[in-house]
This record gives sequence, structure tokens and C-alpha cells, in this order.
Amino acid sequence: MSNAILKTERDEVLNYSHSYGENYNNDVNTMPYVLSSSTSKTGVFDNETWYGTNSSNWNEPLPIDMQFNDGHKLQIVVYSVLMVISAIGNITVLALLIKRRLKSHSRIDMMLTHLAIADLLVTFLMMPLEIGWAATVQWRAGDIMCRVMAFFRTFGLHLSSFVLVCISVDRYYAVLQPLNLSKSRGKIMILIAWAMATLCSAPQPFIFHVEIHPNHTWYEQCVTYNTFSNDNYHTVYNILVMMFMYALPLLTIICSYASIYMEIFRHSRMPNSEGFRRSSIDVLGRAKRRTLKMTITIVMAFVICWTPYYVMSVWYWLDQKSAENVDQRVQKGLFLFACTNSCMNPIVYGIYNVKLRKKKKPHSRIQMVKLEIIHRRNSCIQSMVNRVVVESK
Repeated sequence: MSNAILKTERDEVLNYSHSYGENYNNDVNTMPYVLSSSTSKTGVFDNETWYGTNSSNWNEPLPIDMQFNDGHKLQIVVYSVLMVISAIGNITVLALLIKRRLKSHSRIDMMLTHLAIADLLVTFLMMPLEIGWAATVQWRAGDIMCRVMAFFRTFGLHLSSFVLVCISVDRYYAVLQPLNLSKSRGKIMILIAWAMATLCSAPQPFIFHVEIHPNHTWYEQCVTYNTFSNDNYHTVYNILVMMFMYALPLLTIICSYASIYMEIFRHSRMPNSEGFRRSSIDVLGRAKRRTLKMTITIVMAFVICWTPYYVMSVWYWLDQKSAENVDQRVQKGLFLFACTNSCMNPIVYGIYNVKLRKKKKPHSRIQMVKLEIIHRRNSCIQSMVNRVVVESK
């Protein structure tokens, strides 16, 4: 994701021209809403804007985004609510999955466990960071923490995307190649997901660093300024982040589930022994069908939450000037909406498991009635046999 995408500067900042303050502020305040890197409204800063040669701006008031404002208050409230919901949901799901894994070693449960862990990394690392950053406005944790937290801001999101890919590929093998399934394949895919998340987040500590405002030396910020020598390099990096966090995972997911759907459709058109077409339940089985529906819903939540943000990202890269005219509340809201994805996964998991329990209860009663009937019938047969034996004597 690109910090060059969602501009948060107000009109006051836009009027703060020919000074370092404008570009510095743009670089700073796009960061909390996007997770890779940031640029100014005008691209890479030049020496004139960096050193602030226009001395008349020294006495000008601070841009609104360098002050605590209503936007920061909104961020604190929304992130706090999301953090509480996500923490409760994902911790509950994680506990249930761990309990289930003690009884059975299901691949899908293992992958859902790692998905919950990824969401908890976002919940307890990224969200508190955004809350604290919005409260202080500037960065007050030093250069080392700036670089470390820049890594973890993207790590959880990358991991979540790659685990979703693992789930999709696992469902592909479960439906299309059930005989080729192996216990080790799922573990290997999860290890690759963690390795890829680490690799994709590794550039962050080298890109982000702390800079001091030249005109307001008391103001420090964790920014990407001076990292890229050319604006084109910055754009390439932003596109690569989007590709690995969204586009490539989405393409893999679409291909996997499209193949599954085509296989189900093909088998459903094949007549069974009685000459009737098979239903999807006959093709998959109830348990596999329920798992497939649950994983597809989780993927759909990912697509719905993140697609608007990335549409805005592409718009910014194609036509930066017109994209900057979009209301900044909409721009901020896109990333906040994307972060709700961490809350959606436990909700989806909970809904499908509640449905499963409701279906199991009447089923278990029927089974008990059947067992009772069988028991009584066997008792009657046994008594008749005993009577015949007695009479024969």
C-alpha cells in the first residue's frame, strides 16, 4: 500500500507553499492511513522546499495536520472500537481453534489459527500505534522504534493476505486433488506465508526514519523523506507493495475458487447411478461444502474491505491531481474501512460454527431416537428368541 495515495492535508496545508512545512506535513500525515511509504503532494522534495528558503513562512501558523484536530479524534475513536472488537473476536476464535486442534489435526483449522494470529498482530501492533500516533500527532518514540514499527505495520497485513492464499490453495487440492493431499503440504504453505510476509515487510525499516522539521525543530516525525532519489522509484515500490499484498493474492484466490466451481459444476452435470444429476452436496459432502462456503466468505470480506482502498490507490497513480480533490474524510475512511477486515474473519467463523451447532442438535436427537428404536427392536427379538427356546424345551 502506498502512503503516496491518500492525502490528508487540509486547505491550510495546501496554502503552505514554497516551504518545507507543506511537503513535510504531506509526507507525515499520509502515513497513518497507508502502510508502505509516503511522498508529498508535489513528489520528491527539492532543496529549496527542504531548507525552507522563504523566511516569511517561519512566522506562519502550523498547518492543521501538524496540530491535534478532529481528524485525529476520529482516528482514535474508530481505531479503539476496531481494536476492542478485533481483540475479543480473534482471541475467542484462536482459543476455540486451539481447543479443536487438540482433538483433531485439521489443515483448515491450522490455517484459520494462523489467520487469527495475523489479525491479532494487526490488532495489537498496528492499531495501538495508530491510536498513539494520532494522539501525539508527531513521532516521539525515536528513530529505532520508527523503523521497527514500520516493519510491523505491514507484516500482519501481508501475513493475512498470504494465509488467505494458503487457504484457497488448500481448498483447491481438497476438492480437485483429494488423493494428493498431505499433512506436510499445509505446514509448508504456512511457513512460506510467514517467510513472504517477512520478506515483503523487510524494506520498511530502511525506508522509514525520523526527521526533524527545519523550521520547527521541536517537531519530529517518522517519514520516508529523502529515502528515494527519484519519484519513479517510490511509485514502483508502492506498486510492488500493492501487488504482493492485494493483487497477486487476489488473482491466486480467484483462480483457485474458479477451478473449484468449475469442477463442482462439471461433476454436478454427471448423472448418478439412478440417472439423476448430482447436487453440490453429493459432489463435495456436507462438511467440505460448509468449509468451502466459510472460506469463500472470508475471502469475500477481504475483497470488500480492501478493494475501495486500492481503487483509490490506482486512481492516485494514474491521475494524482484529480485524486487529491477527493474529500479527505473519504480518503481517511477508506483505510479505516480496510482495517475492519481484521474484525470480519472471527465474525464469519463464528456465524458458520453457530449454524453448524444448530444443525447438529436436531440431528443428534434423531440419532438418539433411532438408537432407542433399534434397542427396543433388538430387545423384542431377543425376548422372542428366549420364548421359543423355552417352549422348545
